[in-house]
Amino acid sequence: MSGFVVKGWCPDAFRPMMAGDGLLVRVRPPLGRLTAEQAEGLCAGAIRHGNGQIDLTVRANLQIRGVTEAGWPTLLAELQALGLVDPDPVSEGRGAILINPDWREGDDSHAIASELRARLAELPELPGKVGFIIDAGPSPIVTDAPGDFRIERTATGTLALRGDGRSSGVAVTRSNAVDALIRLAHWFSESGGCTAGRMARHKVALPDWAEGDAVPASGKPMQPGVHPIGAVYGLPFGRIDAASLAAFVRSHGCALRLTPWRLLIAEGVTPAPAADMLLADSPILHVDACVGAPACPQASVETRGLATRLAPLIDGHLHVSGCAKGCARARTADWVLTGREGAFDLARHARAGAAPLHTGLTPERAVALLGAC
Repeated sequence: MSGFVVKGWCPDAFRPMMAGDGLLVRVRPPLGRLTAEQAEGLCAGAIRHGNGQIDLTVRANLQIRGVTEAGWPTLLAELQALGLVDPDPVSEGRGAILINPDWREGDDSHAIASELRARLAELPELPGKVGFIIDAGPSPIVTDAPGDFRIERTATGTLALRGDGRSSGVAVTRSNAVDALIRLAHWFSESGGCTAGRMARHKVALPDWAEGDAVPASGKPMQPGVHPIGAVYGLPFGRIDAASLAAFVRSHGCALRLTPWRLLIAEGVTPAPAADMLLADSPILHVDACVGAPACPQASVETRGLATRLAPLIDGHLHVSGCAKGCARARTADWVLTGREGAFDLARHARAGAAPLHTGLTPERAVALLGAC
């Protein structure tokens, strides 16, 4: 039996996960940025060793899809040579750092995230799904992205460390923010947080030193189009063909920034149409849908075709999930369709798998119901 069939973890480059279309190999580019050389090399690897499809995840990671078991070791070596995977599996596993994607060289976000990357060895053993948010720009923009330990800009312009699930955090500075984050991570581990799995589910009272009244500032979402760094492109369902992406990077010679909203920033690029990429806001960018059946063996329904049909009909956010896990969206959505035994359950203001308003829906019935809402 394959050694990759176990489910339930977040895959990374050293621990790929078997899906219906082959292995998923997740890549966490340092600071969420790929040089043009790195981007072309990653795309080449996705074509040589996978099925040529790449996903941009809600944690601003890239997933190379359809990798063969025989090709995975070579792909891993290629990614390490490109500087996209840490040679040390432990450090790679701890490096789930999401930085606000419009950071600038030397600013607070860049400095803090770089220091955290350099000090990953000081972190305790943490559950595989735990992640870090560094959102220290002039105003926070990844406030809704999933992350357990957050360093972010506050409503008064200072910096704060906040545990996910808490409404406020404790004041920190650029020079001591990483010290405080590492200290909080050790408290989390020592107080039973690993059993809870995530900071938001860990209901133990914070230590006195980590309590504070620093409230995060409200964020402004990023949109496709012009950006001070370059051009922002939207990827429907976060999917991009590796050959198309490689051609785009080659023609522009640009570095890429990854975001948690299925948007790519092409550095220094003047906005212009590109294959498989959207330059303007579109209903399809406000729909979350996992890969669904048959690419995911846990899904009993096809998802993205239905999501595409429903996107222009929905007022609000739609989530179409192939099963109750809800991999494409952890937060609630205005409407959520969850696959179960070959049909869909429909819920309102809910997460995947929530108690439904309607059950056993065919795609046609789902379109009829939601089209009338």
